Amino acid sequence: MINWNQLPAYEMVQTQQLEGLNSEGVLLKHKKTGARICLFINSDENKVFQIGFRTPPKDDTGVPHIVEHTVLCGSDKFPLKDPFVELVKGSMNTFLNAITYPDKTIYPVASCNEKDFANLMNVYLDAVFHPNIYKYEEIFKQEGWHYELQDVEGPLTINGVVYNEMKGAYSDPEEILQHEIMKSLYPDTCYSQESGGHPDHICELSREAFLNFHQTYYHPSNAFIYLYGDMDMEEKLNWLDQEYLSTYEALKVDSEIQHQEPFETSVEKTVFFPLPSSESEEDNAIISYNLVMGDSLDKEMYIAISILNYALFNAPGARVKKELLDAKIGKEIHAEYDTSLKQPLFSIVVKGTQASKKDEFISIIQHTIKDLIQKGISKEAIEAGLNSSEFKYREADFGQFPKGLFYCIQSMDSWLYNENEPFVHIDSLDTYAFLREKIGTDYYEQILEKYFVQNHHCSVVMMEPKKGLNALADEKLEKELEQIKLLMTDMEKEKLVEETKHLKTYQETPSTKEEMDKIPMLSRKDIKKEAMPLDIQTKSVAGVLSFHHEFPTNGIHYLKFLFDVKKLPVDMIPYLGLLRSIFSYVDTEKHTYTELSNEIDRFTGGISGTVGVYQNVKAPDAMSVKFEIKCKTLYEQMPKAIALISEIIEGSKYDDYKRLYELIAEMKSRIQSNLSNSGSATATLRANSYFSKAALLKDKIGGIDFYREIVRLEKNFETEKASIASKLKRLATIIFRKENLMISSTCTQEEFQRLEPQIKEFNHHLSDQDFTFSPSELVCEKKNEGFMDASQVQYVVRAGSYADAGYGYVGAMRVVKTILSYEYLWIEVRVKGGAYGCGGSFGRMGAMNLSSYRDPNLEKTNEVFERTPEFLASFEADDKEMTKYVIGTVSEMDTPLTPALRGERSMTLYLCNLTIKDIQKERDEVLKVKAEDIRALADPVRAVLKQGYLCVVGNEENIKEANALFLNTENL
Repeated sequence: MINWNQLPAYEMVQTQQLEGLNSEGVLLKHKKTGARICLFINSDENKVFQIGFRTPPKDDTGVPHIVEHTVLCGSDKFPLKDPFVELVKGSMNTFLNAITYPDKTIYPVASCNEKDFANLMNVYLDAVFHPNIYKYEEIFKQEGWHYELQDVEGPLTINGVVYNEMKGAYSDPEEILQHEIMKSLYPDTCYSQESGGHPDHICELSREAFLNFHQTYYHPSNAFIYLYGDMDMEEKLNWLDQEYLSTYEALKVDSEIQHQEPFETSVEKTVFFPLPSSESEEDNAIISYNLVMGDSLDKEMYIAISILNYALFNAPGARVKKELLDAKIGKEIHAEYDTSLKQPLFSIVVKGTQASKKDEFISIIQHTIKDLIQKGISKEAIEAGLNSSEFKYREADFGQFPKGLFYCIQSMDSWLYNENEPFVHIDSLDTYAFLREKIGTDYYEQILEKYFVQNHHCSVVMMEPKKGLNALADEKLEKELEQIKLLMTDMEKEKLVEETKHLKTYQETPSTKEEMDKIPMLSRKDIKKEAMPLDIQTKSVAGVLSFHHEFPTNGIHYLKFLFDVKKLPVDMIPYLGLLRSIFSYVDTEKHTYTELSNEIDRFTGGISGTVGVYQNVKAPDAMSVKFEIKCKTLYEQMPKAIALISEIIEGSKYDDYKRLYELIAEMKSRIQSNLSNSGSATATLRANSYFSKAALLKDKIGGIDFYREIVRLEKNFETEKASIASKLKRLATIIFRKENLMISSTCTQEEFQRLEPQIKEFNHHLSDQDFTFSPSELVCEKKNEGFMDASQVQYVVRAGSYADAGYGYVGAMRVVKTILSYEYLWIEVRVKGGAYGCGGSFGRMGAMNLSSYRDPNLEKTNEVFERTPEFLASFEADDKEMTKYVIGTVSEMDTPLTPALRGERSMTLYLCNLTIKDIQKERDEVLKVKAEDIRALADPVRAVLKQGYLCVVGNEENIKEANALFLNTENL
């Protein structure tokens, strides 16, 4: 219990028991400054701290985003150039980042280590309140934007991390669409401006305006401070007051987020987005129908509309989505409900369409909504949507991210707009009970009437594709820069050349030892010596090889059926990806796919198919492929979940050609977008496919090769539909056989013992039919490709196999990943080159990758990659510096895992033939690593780079200019 008499600096505003979170919520106010503080007191060891500020932008220069980047570049207490990176390298953090939103900027950190957590808090608080941005203009230039002139005769260019990041963001049609939607609906508020910065306007930001923004908004009187987890709250609050808050006087900060008055009539606008020169403009438009929905403080609407969103727009067979697909309005339809705004936003988006279908698109939505109001929404659909939402809420499984972080971000959905209401959307058990009571009444129909029919605060935004837009933009910018340079005097040019050199010198000059020593650090003795155990017990259930991962899971059973996939003919491999993608999305003998979706959501937390590719670390040529069916459900619903999986396996109708085409067309649109948006992952997988059979297989079931096959199937669907259905049916028969099955189960011992009769019944639904086919071997081939898209930046990847060069895996490789990602590549590719991100990695099976993300450079980055062995060969670091790298490496190895993820980890390691002895050996090597171990890795890296594998995804013109680097260039 907190002794409030020991906290005289704070005023208690309210306390609330948060039953759904097993927490006590406390809202405080700092008496002197008015800073708002929210506490979530519980037993979670993964502690979270956040400080955030309301930061409404007034233009598109991206000043909130640039301030977010720059305040982490040194401060009064910690004057080194990049404390953020030093913390990543040498902290046991479980989360460390900063995020700019349309109306706020937040700085969250998390750690399970108490000492480390205190260090993170101190560095972040000093960063936001006392940054070095007032001392060094170079910080603004590096992270924001600056003109570059290498010599007086050379071309004038623009560089900067945020500038390049947003050039990458604005290469994504969906990013452009989101900005245009906000402008259309909130013209009189900060939401009409781009807080991240529009590339065309970032260069309008002056350093004076930038500093003024920080002075205005980064003050305790405008702060929202959050503490979550198991800690001494009294000690933290007193420290916070004494070290930071009490040194300020109260200030009236005008940061209120304006309210947009509702429209009397809807608005329309059309904008264009860039398309690669080879791609057709036909059927490539995007149309969105957008509505402002009420107030962020309405706790019932907050969840009710999300339920309707799923039930009517996003679930397989959702009524509105189905009507649009039946009318062939477009190839991909989805809806989004954004609750992170003062006035939440609902958007229905169709991709792969024509602008001429706009009226029909709107008409179908409105007609279907009115029909649902008149005839009533399916109770099963509402129940499915509500169960799906409530299951996720109760499960509170955010993977490797601390759940306290998500509660913190969610609390801002109300707290930012009413400083007395941080808990509105956090403890939702009573809201779910209320919404469940409303099933069977006209409650949900009334919501549709109010927000979808009578609501005129809406817009229609159309995005039409246009070839050559990037080239035109580049040409326009080039001419503008030529004109700017033309107007410069010789003295101004010479000055800019000197400033360009000075910035490079600043970037290349390391922080002093004295500055570096001010960053608080853990020691190696603060790191536990033992590796995380493998939680796996091998058993037999109804004659099936089974693996039990025993954990308390809060009543949820995580079950996975793994079917071994024997070698397939090469032409059948893409159908693994297709089968995975359509699993549970087609009709069965018992249910339509709409009914099946409702059943899955009513009785489970989800059923999905995936394909796992596992390499045996003890036998590099051995590779196993598993078709995996995952499900999670409450213990009492497991029989129903297994019955549904049996139904999907045994009775899926692959010859429903209408549905099959819808899924393939939607898949094509979704993958097309993902390949570009995840350019680094796309290029990395592709580069590895040149030498790794496992990567080549993954590419054929989920990468560029898979996308090509989906494009071909969509184009030739009418002539190939019977063959597609036949192959899917045959593949299911080959895979879903008793002899191929093993089971992975994460649950309590008691629940695991109840599986026997259920698995016996499941076995009856598996095929025992004999089959024959001719397997074929995958053949890797060096292709060195440049994939051109409409992006303004690049994703550059160099890859290769150190195993093929005769080298084995050692734990020091994990440390090198940290060193390259946050030292050499960070300085050369990000700081000096202006890329948004970069990294290096070494896989246990011999693959090495060097990559860049949203990178303005291509050939320069490749040259940086080529010099990596030189950096490693001359690497020097004292014991303190090496300890920092070790801690940062172990931090990644020790990320806290949920029970579900611990079960996944143990199963994956088993399938890769990795034992706890192997994992402990790696950890021991990491903990003992020295500078000479890092230098020893120069040779394997040099050997990999000599192999010469390269893949780039990005800007069409830049790839053409670097044509000599590639064996092949083509459009993505």
